[in-house]
Amino acid sequence: MATEVKLPRLGQGMESGTIVKWLKAEGEPVQKGEPLYELDTDKVTQEVEAEASGVLLKIAVREGEVEVGRTIGVIGEEGEAVADAPSGDANGDAPAQEKDEKPATEPPKPQAEPEQPAAAATNGRVKASPLARRIARERGIELSAISGTGPDGRIVAEDVEKAQAGTSAPAAAAAAPPSGEVESRPLSNVRKTIARRLTQAWTVPAFQLTVSADMTRANELVQRQRELNPDVRITLTDVLTKVSAHALMRHRDMNVQFADDSLLVFPSADVGIAVAAPQGLVVPVVRGAERLTIAQIAEVRADLVGRARDAKLRAEDLEGGTFTISNLGMYDIDQFIAVLNPPQASILAVGSTRDQVVPRDGDLLVLPLMTMTLTCDHRAVDGATGAEFLKTLKAFVEDPGLAL
Repeated sequence: MATEVKLPRLGQGMESGTIVKWLKAEGEPVQKGEPLYELDTDKVTQEVEAEASGVLLKIAVREGEVEVGRTIGVIGEEGEAVADAPSGDANGDAPAQEKDEKPATEPPKPQAEPEQPAAAATNGRVKASPLARRIARERGIELSAISGTGPDGRIVAEDVEKAQAGTSAPAAAAAAPPSGEVESRPLSNVRKTIARRLTQAWTVPAFQLTVSADMTRANELVQRQRELNPDVRITLTDVLTKVSAHALMRHRDMNVQFADDSLLVFPSADVGIAVAAPQGLVVPVVRGAERLTIAQIAEVRADLVGRARDAKLRAEDLEGGTFTISNLGMYDIDQFIAVLNPPQASILAVGSTRDQVVPRDGDLLVLPLMTMTLTCDHRAVDGATGAEFLKTLKAFVEDPGLAL
């Protein structure tokens, strides 16, 4: 019996996704658990595995934005008959026809004048993707005034964003820019989400706290850990993840997410690590970092970073973080302010380690100093709370044995 391939919900709040490409062609054999197609969501681009074995009998939606639950293909036995139009989305609606069908007894009506751009509607309801509806609702945009560019005039997220910017879909007659002067790169769902969420984060009332830490013992610890674990590439970020997790456990009021009318206080430190990936900035999460050794953190971090750069992250890799570390020290950056990663209430920006002359006990010493800047959501964290946390974190960095 044929199995319909439906677009899955890969994370909380996911309403739609964009099919980038199919990894199997119609008529090819498919094994359960084998990558079937690439899906671009608002968090990550990932391969989706087949949920059944057989032959890919039909690809119903080759590419483009699709709502969760919509049938996009059919897997069955070789030679098995399959309907031309599989059943529709999770709500039971049939997918929109690619062409308008007229009754055989009714001759086609001549079109006297060009149709004016208007939002497609069915039974008085504007046809729009769930993501487009959510963006329009958040930004106060009237969908009925937007001309959709999706199948059958369906309004997609890009149409809403263009409408807000005061532009419409590109006209066919528009002159192309001279070759070699301007390159237009359409935004991926991930990049659109980055833009939307960081714009939202910029409206959060935030404050910053900065300290410098003596990295002598932390650097020694990294070197010793590498000697003890030659098969694992241990970095300063791994040490920072470990000591940050212990500081979060000591200051539970920092290990929170802001949820409008409440604060969510988490029982473990799930530390996100900002990674510059080809598709954009992503923040995979090291879960329960306070329970892991530095070597174990290094293994988890290496796996997450590697999959991030290969666009192989899963939605669950990015969810539920309580704190983020953004380390630009390897880029020779002395100090910077990181933008909050909502709904997390804090993020740590880490700069380079520099040898500096420091007065100590009447002497001048040359010490390796590193600057750390903590950004906090003031709706969730008070200044004194953030300062106490940063004081503990500085102590742990300067003497990691206190946290191990």
